Amino acid sequence: MSISLKAAITAPNLFIATASGKIAYRTIGKGKPLLLCNRFRGTLDTWDPKFLAHLAKRFQVITFDYPGIGLSEGKHQVTTELLSKDIQLFIDVLGLHKVIIGGWSYGGLVVQSFAAMYPKLVSHVIIIGSNPLGENPVAPEQIFFDSALKPVYDFNDELILFFEPLSKESIAMAKKSHERLALRKSDLDLPVKPEQFENYFQGGVSFREDKFNAKEKLYQSSIPILVLMGDHDPSFAVENWFPLVKNVKAMQLIIFSKAGHGPQHQHPKLCADYIKKFTSNTK
Repeated sequence: MSISLKAAITAPNLFIATASGKIAYRTIGKGKPLLLCNRFRGTLDTWDPKFLAHLAKRFQVITFDYPGIGLSEGKHQVTTELLSKDIQLFIDVLGLHKVIIGGWSYGGLVVQSFAAMYPKLVSHVIIIGSNPLGENPVAPEQIFFDSALKPVYDFNDELILFFEPLSKESIAMAKKSHERLALRKSDLDLPVKPEQFENYFQGGVSFREDKFNAKEKLYQSSIPILVLMGDHDPSFAVENWFPLVKNVKAMQLIIFSKAGHGPQHQHPKLCADYIKKFTSNTK
């Protein structure tokens, strides 16, 4: 199926009522549903449309705002377990029975909790620029927080946050991605407010504490897991995945050289192609 970049840029804002409140979402493409969960401060407008367009050639791609974030109503949850319940309610009212669930950064934390809690709803897990469940040995770099916590960040901050500022190639790809993200001119989402940042931090704490033993439930399951990481992610270090890859049979790790926290924005087609191949050849 041919999906144009324009279709991804101009996808209309849709709304659906759930028990958690009215959820804002967009959808493009046809095929097996692929639900994408957002990063810290992420909204409907923060996914590179080129990445979405390439995914939509194979999948029904669904992006959405968490309850209480952006255009969605309701309460922004402070644990990944509670947010997973909200996502389950959203999937239910959409009438979906099984999904590929993907997440970037904070969304990568969320999808792991979700898959552990609702394994029957998940065919595959796609994790981009995120950490494994539980405690991890390599901590985020301070430079990431210095940019991520600014009320408004500019292109130079985006370089630090999502790309590799020491690579000319990565800088060039960052500029192209930045330009694509700016192509949507109307029906824009609302930015995440600084007073909402703390809820994400509390969600990260719940993910690390893992009081519900999601780590064991997910990593010992048969659900195929694809992890896409840059070789220099200042937020979630790729090295944190190395012990797991040796022991989790259903997991594959792909590392992009000279890339940072957002490899799917630096290599939108390649990342989409990896996801297509992985989901087509694993079950």
